[in-house]
Amino acid sequence: MTNNSRTPADRRGLGSPATGLGTSIRVLYLLNVSNPQQLSADSGFTFASLLTPAMVEAGAHVTMAAPVAAGDTRVSFAPTQSPKTKYRARFDPDMDQLVELIEKTRPDVVVANQLEAAPAVRAALLEAGSEAIIAGYCHYLPFSMGDGGEPTLDPSLDDAGLGRPVLLTFVAGLAACDRVLVHSSTAASWTAQAAERMGVDVTDRLRIVPAPRDERLVQDPALRSAPGGEAIGLYNHRLYEHYGTGKFSVLARRLVAEESVLQLRVMDLFGKRSPERIQLDPSPEVYTEELAVLPRVTIEYDGGDRSRYRALLASSHFGIAPFRPGCPWSMSVIDCQAMGMPVIAPRTGWLAEHIHPDLLFDTVDEAVGIAARLATDKEFYSLHSKQAHESTADLAPAVVAARYLEAVL
Repeated sequence: MTNNSRTPADRRGLGSPATGLGTSIRVLYLLNVSNPQQLSADSGFTFASLLTPAMVEAGAHVTMAAPVAAGDTRVSFAPTQSPKTKYRARFDPDMDQLVELIEKTRPDVVVANQLEAAPAVRAALLEAGSEAIIAGYCHYLPFSMGDGGEPTLDPSLDDAGLGRPVLLTFVAGLAACDRVLVHSSTAASWTAQAAERMGVDVTDRLRIVPAPRDERLVQDPALRSAPGGEAIGLYNHRLYEHYGTGKFSVLARRLVAEESVLQLRVMDLFGKRSPERIQLDPSPEVYTEELAVLPRVTIEYDGGDRSRYRALLASSHFGIAPFRPGCPWSMSVIDCQAMGMPVIAPRTGWLAEHIHPDLLFDTVDEAVGIAARLATDKEFYSLHSKQAHESTADLAPAVVAARYLEAVL
């Protein structure tokens, strides 16, 4: 398939943020927020609220089109409706609204965070007479790739057999983009493989731009005390079945066994959910009840208060990564590491790329052994606390914004 890339932005005299000439770049940032009542649990919104002000500081003019504003008045805001379901977000883009937004903002770059909407964005640009670049950000992959090169559909997007239509629409989005941005090398490899299987070549358009860390959740590891024989582990991920919560539940029982020196904090990221969401997927409520009755396990809800969340991170000793099959990236893991917390993780997906090998496990027994060593070996703990913090050093919002703007031009 012919490469769809347009002429770079310097054709229009936009310059590059890296050279300080980005003041004329106009970015229209399209963001779907699936649950505006629980923004703290929406990693896409957290990403946008950290990134877009940093893009403005780098010299770009950014308009964020979303159901809620970024929270920084320097970022222009164009309110949109939140789709009723995750499938509407993928299959029902509002063409009239897209054309209106493009005509109003006259962007040089349109960022499609819902990649499946990219063909509609392309059509809207055509209708509006715009030559803007489309940058698709693969914030969430609707599949993972196994060793055999076969895509495995994400079960959270496979209700009523919709997983394959979602995947096909995702690849159509890749074909419509001038730039394709992903979080990690793992995600880049999977995206390229999936595209190639369906006749789409993204090689020259693929860019790796990791998500920014939250500077409110950064702590010098020198200020963190190593456990004195007892440790608190934190699990701060969504409790859906498709995140591998069942596997975490098995590990949790072992970690808090009677002879253990460990305690666990499990984050309830959603609080009280609506009856409609519970009916769609009741697994978070089921696992919350299951984990709450275990000894030395506490369920924590921060109510969306970032200072409360930071306090929970600061007083915990290590994090536990999600067991989500083929995880391409995790903001919650980065939150822990930026605070100087080592994170133990199953050896899968991006986790195997990013986490130190000493903290990766293949079995429950190995996970228990690593956690016990973090609790009792101060030198081991201090070494990995420092390494965890250092692994996020290049994720400061200003650094990521510069990489992001360079990638889309």
